[in-house]
Amino acid sequence: MYNLISAAVGAFIAIMIVFNGELSNGIGNYTSSAAIHLVGLLSISTVFLFIKKPIRFQKGLPLYLYSAGAIGVVTVLFSNISVMSLGVSVTIALGLLGQSLAAIIIDHYGMLGMKTVKFNKTKCIGLAFILFGSAVMTFY
Repeated sequence: MYNLISAAVGAFIAIMIVFNGELSNGIGNYTSSAAIHLVGLLSISTVFLFIKKPIRFQKGLPLYLYSAGAIGVVTVLFSNISVMSLGVSVTIALGLLGQSLAAIIIDHYGMLGMKTVKFNKTKCIGLAFILFGSAVMTFY
């Protein structure tokens, strides 16, 4: 079930990058980023109204956890800038490479509160495929 959901997320990301890139091409990088996040805010607000649960913030959580919103803004902005030059497939391939490298480092060292999952040589195979695929898509 979770594998299917994750695959669906991947498909949604590809569609989102196309829409975001086209919007950015039409109204500019910064304006489109603001519009995208405003629509996201309105969308999640509608969800909260529909499920009738209040928004609650838990006391004592580290403030850096809230920085994910700022990281989202940078992610959207950078993908908007990249997609018009590189195309959707290369933007996503290089994004996947960056995500994989960051995830391996986070797992290996147990950073950001995650449990430690040590790097092993078998992960090199998957990483090599991503690296090779990204290189082929970028240079050919």
